[in-house]
Amino acid sequence: MARATHPQLAYRPAPGEIPTNPGVYRFRDDAGRILYVGKAKNLRARLSNYFAPLHTLHERTRRMVTTATGVEWTVVGSDVEALQLEYMWIQEFSPPFNVRYKDDKSYPYMAVTLADEAPRVMVTRNHKIRGAKYFGPYPKVWAVHEVIDLMIKVFPIRTCSDSSYKRAMATGRPCFPGQIGRCGGPCSGRVTIEEHRAIVDDFVAFMSGGDQRFTRQLTARMKEASAAMDYESAAVFRDRLQAIEAVLNKSALVLPDDTDADLFGIAEDELAAAVQHFVIRGGRVRGVRATTIEKELDISGGELVDQILQRTYGPSGRADIPKQVLVPALPDDAAELEAWLREKRGTNVTIQIAQRGAKADLMKNAALNAQQALLLHKTRRTSDYVARSQALTDLQEALGLDEAPLRIECYDVSHLSGTNVVASMVVFEDGLPRKDQYRIFGVAQTTDDTDSLYQVLMRRLAYIDDERDAAPDTETATGETDAATEPSVSSDPTAEGTVVTARSRPRFAYRPQLLVVDGGKPQVNAAARALADAGHSEIALCGIAKRLEEVWLPGEDYPVILPRTSEALYLLQRLRDEAHRFAITKQRGKRKRDIQTVLAEIPGLGDARIRALLRHFGSVTALKNATPEEIQELPGVGPKLAATIHAHLASR
Repeated sequence: MARATHPQLAYRPAPGEIPTNPGVYRFRDDAGRILYVGKAKNLRARLSNYFAPLHTLHERTRRMVTTATGVEWTVVGSDVEALQLEYMWIQEFSPPFNVRYKDDKSYPYMAVTLADEAPRVMVTRNHKIRGAKYFGPYPKVWAVHEVIDLMIKVFPIRTCSDSSYKRAMATGRPCFPGQIGRCGGPCSGRVTIEEHRAIVDDFVAFMSGGDQRFTRQLTARMKEASAAMDYESAAVFRDRLQAIEAVLNKSALVLPDDTDADLFGIAEDELAAAVQHFVIRGGRVRGVRATTIEKELDISGGELVDQILQRTYGPSGRADIPKQVLVPALPDDAAELEAWLREKRGTNVTIQIAQRGAKADLMKNAALNAQQALLLHKTRRTSDYVARSQALTDLQEALGLDEAPLRIECYDVSHLSGTNVVASMVVFEDGLPRKDQYRIFGVAQTTDDTDSLYQVLMRRLAYIDDERDAAPDTETATGETDAATEPSVSSDPTAEGTVVTARSRPRFAYRPQLLVVDGGKPQVNAAARALADAGHSEIALCGIAKRLEEVWLPGEDYPVILPRTSEALYLLQRLRDEAHRFAITKQRGKRKRDIQTVLAEIPGLGDARIRALLRHFGSVTALKNATPEEIQELPGVGPKLAATIHAHLASR
């Protein structure tokens, strides 16, 4: 092992000191704490990336290397050994700049205690039962109980507690669940320990994916009993078959029945990622594991997949590693990961991208679930009272405010190639969205996004401290009704029929403590100019740039970099994303209204046919690009009308 240190921030080991072998490196701070662990096929080439000129580094990488006071490396014999050592050190030291995982602990499992004399099936969240075989996780506790209830009709194994089992075996009196037909263990008095073990083996085999064998066996025995006119036995086998079919219906067949694979759907942004791990055995989804990842450094794509696979399979045994691992992106060291998994499993393992067919469809499903999980994670985090309070306090300190910003307004501009320009205003109070106070501004004459932002803020700032609640509706210079007084402007599009009139305008004249704009230095400068021209320079201002999640302040040459795990950064990100969503939704709605107006000018097209056209083609762009022959395919549209529609749209 070698070590290099530096006296100040710009430390760098001499290039000749760093070997070109594969290995693992660790960055430490002045207290000796390990900040980051990484692996490399070539240590010299990899570490040189961290010691490039500071201005060329990603902001968060820069913060890590400037926080560190030393770097260590350990040379290993192969890339696979580097992968194994990296995993061990991450587990041992939990470095703050490596990705951090938060498993969803709410998911229960079905466990079979194979190490017991008479194994039992149970519902548990404890993953450390000695010798237990786990199935799941399941979305709800009742789902596990429902599967167990069905399964013990086919494979009657023990369900009673250990204390009930011991008491029953000592006294010779069946346990209470056995007396009511809910326990099939030796304690019920109906089977021996050896017979019960054979039934348990069948139970585990079925849950592991060998369902076809049992279906065939029960079907054959039912037919034999029926042929022998033993209808009571045939009815028992029929009921067991129905129970098996009920279990199979709850785990849909999505791939060929010889498929054993793990599929990972990933959704990420600059701060976090959500992972949906689908466990597929015998072609069926047997369980789903949800994980949330917090990212401190800029890591995505293949690098993120690398970390996820290490985290998933590092503690796994041979039986938990499938033949195939399906991922959205291949890591650079996919071959080394395959070799590592092959060593743990004992047979071949492949890592592939699901590109087509049923696997690709399932990957889309997993990615959609991951996207929803990521949104839910962010929503819960910003909705938690303690997290909200911390976010506002952190924001106050980071931006140098005199007080916590209890009312924040965020603005975003959306357009389609310079047309249909709209700007959104979303409002958060005490860290929570106030959707009844969201507003949309129309912008007709503009040169660019900064000009649009300036116009919108000037219009909005004109209403601060203005008590003209009873004033009649006014028209703006753009010819559109201003959002502050527009009687037909609604709140969030997900709300139903919310109408805000000039007299009932809710708190629109209230002064915010902080304005946030979507963008970097140019957008912040435009907003600062609007604040100065409107005479409201007392209102704090910042911008959040999406690519690096940098926070820009007016008049500053460098951005403020908030920690990626900061509650304040999550709040700003949520504000920016909500403003963008609201602007995009309204802008698309405006385009749809525009095309409906254009189509309404065509003789022979009524509301029903206009709706049918838009529904048939799916989008305005597809309709505009359609040929007369394609338009004519719509029922009720003849050649002449189709030609008229095409010519009318082409002239717009």
